[in-house]
Amino acid sequence: MSTPQSALAAALPVIGFVAPSGSGKTTLLRAVVAELHARGLRLGYLKHAHHTFDLDTPGKDSFEIRAAGAAQTLLASRERWALQVEQHSKGEDPDLQAMLARFEHDSLDLVLVEGFKHARYPKIEVFRTALGRAPLYVKDTDIVAVATDDPLPRQPHPQILPLRSPSAIVNFILSRSGLVD
Repeated sequence: MSTPQSALAAALPVIGFVAPSGSGKTTLLRAVVAELHARGLRLGYLKHAHHTFDLDTPGKDSFEIRAAGAAQTLLASRERWALQVEQHSKGEDPDLQAMLARFEHDSLDLVLVEGFKHARYPKIEVFRTALGRAPLYVKDTDIVAVATDDPLPRQPHPQILPLRSPSAIVNFILSRSGLVD
């Protein structure tokens, strides 16, 4: 009996980080991942890229085979493997639940997502007043916390987490996800 993708993805705790480019999402995530890893958690990471990207380079056999028409290309070594799948519907954003279903759920405790800001799932917003942008939480009820060192301009707002305290953010994630360290 197969499990629907959304039920599969729901079984694994997922929390995202959203913010405009240049706000420090990746910097914060590096610190959060390091702390979660130090606490013994097995992590998955899913990043939404707004641009095209390639894991391979022209001239390499796998690149040339994919360019010739292979729909899936799996690169494997002693250290890691990567599966590249060509999107059938070019120009459309990938579905968050479909991407989450691709993880090896039995090997993970938690998945951290960077981006997918329009998808419905729990998110932490990284907010910096200096960027001069309106906060996302005003229009996104899936934002469960805001990581910031600045006062928030709009009330009501979700829980505030100290941006410079990855430990506090990790504690929030563990509590929210039902995980204990």
